Amino acid sequence: MNYNESLIVIPSRYASTRLPGKPLLKIAGKEMVRRVYENAMLVADKLKDVSVVVATDDERILEFCDNNNINSLLVNDPCRSGTERAINTLKKINDPNIKYIVNLQGDNPICPPWFVEEMLLTLKNDDSSDVVTPCVNLTWEGLDKLREVKKTNPFSGTTVVFNSDNKAIWFSKNIIPAFRKEEKLRQEGNLSPIFRHIGLYGYKADILLNKISKLSETRYEKLEGLEQLAWVENGINVKVFFADYRGRSEMSGVDTQDDLLRAQEIIEKEGDFSNIYK
Repeated sequence: MNYNESLIVIPSRYASTRLPGKPLLKIAGKEMVRRVYENAMLVADKLKDVSVVVATDDERILEFCDNNNINSLLVNDPCRSGTERAINTLKKINDPNIKYIVNLQGDNPICPPWFVEEMLLTLKNDDSSDVVTPCVNLTWEGLDKLREVKKTNPFSGTTVVFNSDNKAIWFSKNIIPAFRKEEKLRQEGNLSPIFRHIGLYGYKADILLNKISKLSETRYEKLEGLEQLAWVENGINVKVFFADYRGRSEMSGVDTQDDLLRAQEIIEKEGDFSNIYK
């Protein structure tokens, strides 16, 4: 296959302790990996210079993709993260024409395609951005919910702070920054000063292959369990952009049966992205 300048890699693992075989489980009548692939193809069809590939470690997913005209590769190398699977996929393809990569997790069928479009356009148009990732400004209600969740699950949800050029300064499982005079701030507007990170990444291919792939685990990456801290610690520019869900429901990956049911409810209520993304 001939690949375009931009590549959307969809890591898709069969093994899952909480939801085995989840890429092939159906959501509103369609397998999850097919939904993610079709969402990615919406971006490819719009931008024209984008290829899409499912990178899997399992023959069952590969067979499903082959039988359903989904471009896929078997990537058996051990991978700690979606980023590592994207690196190994890029190495396996070995096409110097590829300049930009988006890592779109195969268990995220609710990710708006315009997030992926924004990342690719930013990578192309901003020479200073090595990596691009979205965040959302939490409302006070959203911040209250995050605080409540962290009482029982302190490592759920990541926040980010950034400089005036929207380059990430730090990511944390703690809610950062700390801030004073909250009551006064609440009276000034609906938005809190907290930005929740959305775990979706776009990379320049040379940065991914020649820098990120060569990094050892760093102190703070290990402590927080956040791979992106290794990038920040090593001077890689991570550009943050402000995601707009455009009225769609927010949801991260599908990890449990409850997540699966919620994703199905959202799709049944709000429809596929093909109805609204052109």
